[in-house]
Amino acid sequence: MTDTISITALDGGAMPAYRAVPAGTPRAAIIVIQEIFGINAGIRRKCDTLAEAGYLAISPDLFWRIEPGISLDPDIAPEMQRALSLMGQFDQDQSIRDLEAAIRFARSEGVTKVGAVGYCLGGRLAYMTAARTDVDASVGYYAVGIDGLLGEKHAIAKPLLLHIAGEDGFVDKDTQAAMHAGLDDHARVTLYDYPGEDHGFATEFGKRRSDAAARLADERTAAFFAEHLG
Repeated sequence: MTDTISITALDGGAMPAYRAVPAGTPRAAIIVIQEIFGINAGIRRKCDTLAEAGYLAISPDLFWRIEPGISLDPDIAPEMQRALSLMGQFDQDQSIRDLEAAIRFARSEGVTKVGAVGYCLGGRLAYMTAARTDVDASVGYYAVGIDGLLGEKHAIAKPLLLHIAGEDGFVDKDTQAAMHAGLDDHARVTLYDYPGEDHGFATEFGKRRSDAAARLADERTAAFFAEHLG
């Protein structure tokens, strides 16, 4: 079952979220963190797939403070440009507080553990969530700007998995090297590299998808959540 719900933000606002509910008792809950394209068809499909695997999946609309209901297609040039412009208005620190509200909501649904998985912007926010909240396990796909967040790595107390695209147009080689230098020896962090792959390789739909790499990354994510969430 899928529906749109409202989550009370920490400051009292009403944040929309897409929810996918498994057929039986949830194994755990997973917060699905959007790209810069809003809660689009690909993010909804990510939630649906997690529900099919037995998880309660919730994707909060992190652009709701700018404009609720944004759903963009990166393969359409004007929509890509709009997504990039939205980033100029987006408050990442506030979004972590909104993700904290989503985590609290998920726990109120009766699950024992809550994880998070994010893509692009969401991958960066997954790292920040691992450092700034009590989420039980986090995964980031082609996270951007992690080199600027390495000062927070000491706060990561729960497992974190990062998938790195080797030819990422938004994460250059120096940034990738800094991620490895800063995180390879962290006891709670695992990094996987995907040589030759570009940003967005694990998207559900569209030109960016690379099937073999997407399947491998998703298999690793599934095993990671099975180990750390149940």
